Amino acid sequence: MTDNDRHPAALRPTPNRPFLGLTVLVVEDSRYACDAMRLLCLRSGARIRRADCLQSARRHLKVYRPTIIIVDMGLPDGSGADLIRDLVSAPQKVPVILAVSGDSFVEDEAIAAGADGFLDKPLQSLVEFQNMILSLLPAEMRPEGLRLVRDEPIQPDPVAFWDDMAHADDLLNGAEPVFDYVTQFLAGVADSAGDTDLAQATRDLVKARTAGDSWGLPLTRLRGEIKSRLTDRIAI
Repeated sequence: MTDNDRHPAALRPTPNRPFLGLTVLVVEDSRYACDAMRLLCLRSGARIRRADCLQSARRHLKVYRPTIIIVDMGLPDGSGADLIRDLVSAPQKVPVILAVSGDSFVEDEAIAAGADGFLDKPLQSLVEFQNMILSLLPAEMRPEGLRLVRDEPIQPDPVAFWDDMAHADDLLNGAEPVFDYVTQFLAGVADSAGDTDLAQATRDLVKARTAGDSWGLPLTRLRGEIKSRLTDRIAI
């Protein structure tokens, strides 16, 4: 069964809502980045479902087949490329498979895995988002007529950003901190939110660990940046 089977036949795409009647599965661990995607889908007429890891996405795909799947390349339980390869080899292929990341150097990996396209974080342009997907959708799923799109700025919910900070804080203070994952996670959130101080603190920790230098001070600074954002729920 596809998610689209649950939609009435009247839900057909229109020039103003080109994804009406379609379902997007977003596989994304950041609530802030996912909220940006939610707004883009909402303004395009699509329904959105979210999975925050590979395991969750695979559970979803056992029950439903979305029209479009957008996979973050860095997930807590592995690489998005693994899921993309599984999707490409599945008996029923999802019509559009996109990869997304704030690291442009993983685009080649995503395309090699079988992704139809690649989206750069932060996702801010409704026109670019729609154009990318429309160029890949089968002709029968595209709307007829000219599209008039107002490319209004996408402003995700600041509470979603706070949730991401709380998640990162938990990871850094866990019994076995997962530094590689949490720095990748924070770098993506910082880029999506335009938070230059958080991005720099994350880069400093990565640089110190990569160089084999003492990284106690960069870690303390990063924790401080996170704590300050948890103290102020309207951090951005």
